[in-house]
Amino acid sequence: MTQATLILDAQATLGEGPIWDARENVLWWIDINECRLHRFDPATKNNTTYDIGQRVGTVVPRASGGLMLAVQNGFAAYDPATQQLTMIADPEAHLPTNRFNDGKCDPAGRFWAGTLQLVEKDMTAGSLYCLYPDGRIERRVSEVGISNGIVWTSDKKTMYFIDSPTRRVDAFDYDNATGEIRNRRTAIALPEGIGYPDGMSIDAEDKLWVALWAGWGVARFDPLTGELLDKIDVQASQVTACAFGGPELKDLYITTARRDLNSTALKDQPAAGGLFHVRVDVAGVPSVAFAG
Repeated sequence: MTQATLILDAQATLGEGPIWDARENVLWWIDINECRLHRFDPATKNNTTYDIGQRVGTVVPRASGGLMLAVQNGFAAYDPATQQLTMIADPEAHLPTNRFNDGKCDPAGRFWAGTLQLVEKDMTAGSLYCLYPDGRIERRVSEVGISNGIVWTSDKKTMYFIDSPTRRVDAFDYDNATGEIRNRRTAIALPEGIGYPDGMSIDAEDKLWVALWAGWGVARFDPLTGELLDKIDVQASQVTACAFGGPELKDLYITTARRDLNSTALKDQPAAGGLFHVRVDVAGVPSVAFAG
């Protein structure tokens, strides 16, 4: 089993959402509960922190410049240079006990992100939304527990999505021209004892890399067969997400959390909440920027 290396002892409460930004060759990532956005430069090992002012669930590059965020109160644009947050839309303004969580842009540059209940009690309280470049928002999946990893295949015909409490990765038929999805089915049912699926990335071979909450690692699966192909060991139990980066997209960056760990657990895993790295043999795919 390959082991990831700690590269930033961030001690994040809930590290999440890593994404490689090829414009600057940096990794953006977040600490949800601390309302922080981070910019990690692997060349210098410098990590710059931005206070967003509300919980931030995910970050993606924006084609017109800057970034897009899914924050507690909806979709927002963010300019790191001025540290200006501009709210775009909040499809759940009527649900103040919900917040946004994980998300990514599809091949056409639409921004998908989902919600969950702040207290994580009602496992039907969340939804998955799609923000179009023209500002239109549509709800794509309802009755979601904890909306997490989302990726698309290289042929742009399949979308994979994780609702963590189900312990599954589900597949949808996907129409890149319209963003419509249909025909939901189970692609991967996680084996017992491996943890819960959290964030997810896809590689150039259309295999899925799934972060394992309470699972001490990242698993690589074949979504066509459901087979577990490999596992990266991480010296932290609460593994939240992963992203391919570097010039060859063969550097896998992994975020972790300290949330839900008592003092004994934290003593046993002092690197919890850190940012980890491992070099892998297969390349990932470039991240897609929001087209709006």
